[in-house]
Amino acid sequence: MMPESSNNNPSHKPVRSYVLREGRITKGQARALRELWPQFELPSPDAVPINFEQVFGRHAPIILEIGFGDGGALFEMAKGHPDQDFIGIEVHRPGVGSLMLNLEKENISNVRIICGDGAEILKNNIADASLDRVHLFFPDPWPKKKHHKRRILSPGFAELVADKLKSGGVFHFATDWEDYAEQGLMRLEQCSRLVNLAAAGGFSPRPESRPETKFERRGQRLGHDVWDVLMQKQ
Repeated sequence: MMPESSNNNPSHKPVRSYVLREGRITKGQARALRELWPQFELPSPDAVPINFEQVFGRHAPIILEIGFGDGGALFEMAKGHPDQDFIGIEVHRPGVGSLMLNLEKENISNVRIICGDGAEILKNNIADASLDRVHLFFPDPWPKKKHHKRRILSPGFAELVADKLKSGGVFHFATDWEDYAEQGLMRLEQCSRLVNLAAAGGFSPRPESRPETKFERRGQRLGHDVWDVLMQKQ
């Protein structure tokens, strides 16, 4: 059965990029968490790199999404690319349940889910040069300046992503908060191993490969623009 929350050591509380807000779980989501979790779970043992070929039983491109929300974008990408394998990381159980319900409905088998802190899993459980793409779509913007330290795209995050991407691999960041877009672009371009696919200092148009997300649509209703940054590892 899926754990009630991600593991937290009460004696060590690092700055998190998220706050656990359980929210309402529907009957369908509860059933998915109870019955489907063993099928889609990807355990994250401490400091053990994941063997993707063993997990999926084949050699295929690996795409990792950090913080998939309700799983809508991840579901669409996995459905549209059965030749690729997807890892989704999320801490909120309702979203995990929703994603598993959709995967079950469409009989999609190229997705595995980890419940935990995305940055820690990337650091401890993903081998260097093992990912073809890393997606970070509409992470919590922590809009108050005093909370900017909680943003997952911290000064060291770009280097961590570069470690985990294969040569030629791509990191795709999207947000509807202008100051976060500018800050994230600056931090990503400070990593010498990542090259901006839109040219230095520029943002990319939304590629057709990225489905719209729930958070993106909410931002658009509020009048927000959307910024995409695509960085390729040299």
